Amino acid sequence: MDQLVYQRMASHEDTHWWFVARRKIITRLIDLFVKKDRESDLKILEVGCGTGGNLAMLKQFGTVTATECDEVARGFATNKSGITVRDGRLPELAEVPEDNFDLVVLLDVLEHVEDDLGALKSLAPRQGENGRLLVTVPAHPWLWSSHDVVHHHFRRYTRATLRKVTEDAGYKVESMGYYNSLLFPLVILVRFLKKLIGSDNADDDMPGPAVNGILKNIFALEQNIVGRLPMPTGLSLYMVARPKSG
Repeated sequence: MDQLVYQRMASHEDTHWWFVARRKIITRLIDLFVKKDRESDLKILEVGCGTGGNLAMLKQFGTVTATECDEVARGFATNKSGITVRDGRLPELAEVPEDNFDLVVLLDVLEHVEDDLGALKSLAPRQGENGRLLVTVPAHPWLWSSHDVVHHHFRRYTRATLRKVTEDAGYKVESMGYYNSLLFPLVILVRFLKKLIGSDNADDDMPGPAVNGILKNIFALEQNIVGRLPMPTGLSLYMVARPKSG
């Protein structure tokens, strides 16, 4: 991604409504699909941790190893988390040994990787027999915008394309669904109006405190729904999978 995007991410991810609420949803997904089956702490690998905004949340569940291919973002993440974040680019992950991780997470990472099939295949040897893979990605190719261009996305996913690439990589999908659904109509309207007036920007600036709080609270409501009740659509998809041999 552009360095300006990483700088905004580092300054916003502790308070911006999208980052804060997404962490609550990820926490609920780990509780539902991973942690409930294990009495001991998890051994976790986050691939593509960006500037480190998820690492403190993941550390609540166990020991965390993290990778990030961008040097600037890696520095932010290391300083913020106290974890020595390793260099690592999918699908190689040369600095990550094959190990029995209980949980591997790619949080809005897969869309940045040209070879998404190779990326997922490279993760299987790094998972334990009962390990889980947790992936989040942007949904709906028809929502492609300047946001995707600035963030260097290769694609947005449908349920079918995400399932196919995951199964082709040797995983069995256990759960998949939309999230960021409650704000879906509002975001679609805002993006349409911006295109109408020729202001289709990357739409990830920090809103004012009042708006930020309202959006955060609405989005965070989904932590009580995700993984339990299917949502008809949303701006993002989550998926939980396990190696087929597990």
